[in-house]
Amino acid sequence: MCFHPWTDLTLPLMSLAEIRKVIDKWAEIAVDLTGAPTGPYLEADCRHWQLHAHYYPPLLRSATIRKFMVGYEMLAQAQRDLTPEQAAERLRNLPEQHYKLGTKEAP
Repeated sequence: MCFHPWTDLTLPLMSLAEIRKVIDKWAEIAVDLTGAPTGPYLEADCRHWQLHAHYYPPLLRSATIRKFMVGYEMLAQAQRDLTPEQAAERLRNLPEQHYKLGTKEAP
């Protein structure tokens, strides 16, 4: 869900009516996401039930950014703003040592 039609605005800049619309939309989505077994299945053994949802970051919702095909982990759709070759080059240019394993500076 897009939080606001103008994604460069922040919540404090929105009018109360706009904030109310966002909260109402969040409530609708929350109801959908909490679709755990109910009704006749409420007492049934539903250990198999699981929540399945997709989150699409802003890049994927942008109509102005060029995207490239990706693998199954992102639904095999056009979703990247760089080519596989560009991504490979970035990976090749990373340092050998992981950034979390580097020396820590004394405070």
